[in-house]
Amino acid sequence: MLKILTVFGTRPEAIKMAPLIRELQGQRERITCRVAVTAQHREMLDQVLELFHIEPAYDLDIMAPGQSLFDITRRALTGLEQVLAAEEPDLVLVHGDTTTTFVAALAAFYRQIPVGHVEAGLRTGNKYSPFPEEMNRHLTGVVADLHFAPTATARANLLREGVAPEKIFVTGNTVIDALLATVDPGYRFHDPILESINYRERRVLLVTTHRRENLGEPMRDIYLALRDIVTAYDDVEIVFPVHRNPRVRQVVREVLGELPRVHLIEPLSYLPFVHLMDRCYLVLTDSGGMQEEAPALGKPVLVLRDTTERPEAVEAGTVRLVGTGRQAVRDETARLLDDPAHYRQMAEAVNPYGDGRAARRICRAILYHFGLAAEPPEPFQPSGFCIKGSAL
Repeated sequence: MLKILTVFGTRPEAIKMAPLIRELQGQRERITCRVAVTAQHREMLDQVLELFHIEPAYDLDIMAPGQSLFDITRRALTGLEQVLAAEEPDLVLVHGDTTTTFVAALAAFYRQIPVGHVEAGLRTGNKYSPFPEEMNRHLTGVVADLHFAPTATARANLLREGVAPEKIFVTGNTVIDALLATVDPGYRFHDPILESINYRERRVLLVTTHRRENLGEPMRDIYLALRDIVTAYDDVEIVFPVHRNPRVRQVVREVLGELPRVHLIEPLSYLPFVHLMDRCYLVLTDSGGMQEEAPALGKPVLVLRDTTERPEAVEAGTVRLVGTGRQAVRDETARLLDDPAHYRQMAEAVNPYGDGRAARRICRAILYHFGLAAEPPEPFQPSGFCIKGSAL
């Protein structure tokens, strides 16, 4: 019996690991899968655990007010030392780029336990952008024994860094698996603001910002551009789930507070957020994960960053990297609002990130690596796959 421990600590990790946990737990004759969470983020993590019916065997509950990267690293490493000693798994699975991801990989290395890295190989080439995620990915990749790259581009990054080809599996991204299991055309919002919007007659811009490197003037410029847009277009509404960081909230209120057709709301749990993304007209974000999710729903994405570790969507044409300058953000948004052909070109471009079978491929790759499957999975190939929700 192959014993696997999955470790994560934030909402995005939980969303992307949920389909894989379900797949691994379905292999009961060959695999025992246990879950440990650091709860680097608490409330938003708990919402996803409940939604996907994940019951952690270990919950370190490390989140504390005003926590720093030093705090997260120290508490997670100490807690995971005890978890690994108790479990002694054959493989530790981590996801993506969080501090929990790197620390869990390091803890497994200290106990000489193999590490599998889900969503491996994403790179910007700038160790401070995004910070600290870029270096978390690099450092986890150095420790990892199995690399589950979502795309061929991610695989090429790993090969350039000297990873052995037989240790890399191109799987697609599990976030598409999660979307496929979640989007419901008949979904109704519980929030009265979201339920009251006429998504067919109003063009709704979904906005999120939270990156450390965008704090301060870059965010102010973004919000000024949004103010310009909502002032210029009578049929545009902005829905902005505002990050809880006080530095974000202060500037948002100063620039966008009290404007008509701008809805500054609390952060949403995964279920309503996915359906808001499905029903909006376009997305403006500095998030990484939304660059993968929105294209699968046929939504153009303007990325409010100067770099991206997800260049596949830029190359495919579903995503445009616009930076944080007021004029650039305003002009690119206006182009999508004014030019239907340009909008269709982005909305209908090939989704490069997945087909809903990533978790199955990863599970098969693990079984193959440990001699429990005769053949490796077929690599993921991009196609015209698109989730049919209530897209306009």
